[in-house]
Amino acid sequence: MLDLQVLAFQGDITRVGTFMVGHEMGGRAYPELGFGDQHHSLTHHQGDKAKIAKVIQINIFHAQLYRYFLEKMRSTPDGDGSLLDRSLLVYGSPLSDGNMHLYKDLPVLLVAGAATSIAGNRHLRFAGETPMANFYLTLLDRMGVTLERFGDSTGGVSL
Repeated sequence: MLDLQVLAFQGDITRVGTFMVGHEMGGRAYPELGFGDQHHSLTHHQGDKAKIAKVIQINIFHAQLYRYFLEKMRSTPDGDGSLLDRSLLVYGSPLSDGNMHLYKDLPVLLVAGAATSIAGNRHLRFAGETPMANFYLTLLDRMGVTLERFGDSTGGVSL
C-alpha cells in the first residue's frame, strides 16, 4: 500500500494520502514479530513488562514501515528534487498511553520536506491543554489553506 501511495504522488493522481497500520480497537496480531497477541490487548498491559516489550516491538515495526515510505519518497525524483522535498507528512497515534486511554500529549512525528519552509531536527512540546486541532490548523495554514478554526482548535501553534 505504501508503494501505491508513492506511485499516486509520483503520477500526480493525488496530493493527499492516509495510511493506517492498525485501528486502535482492532484485533490485529503480529505473528511476523514472533508472537500472536493482539495489539489492543497488549496495550492494556497494566505494567506487565513482557506486554510492554511487545508493544515496543510493534511500535518499532510501525516506525520501520514509515521509514521505508520516507526512503521511497526520498528516492523518487520530482522536478529538481524528490517527492519528499515537496511533502508534509504526519506520523502519530490517537493515544499517548493505551493502558490508560490517554489522548493528550500525543507523540507526533512531522516530516517536512525542503519546500515547506518548516525547520526540522527539533523536539517541540506545546502547553498542556493545547488541542491537537491547533497543530492541524497550523499545518493547513502552512500549506496555503487559511481557516479561522479547525475542529476544536483555539489558535495555531509555533512551528
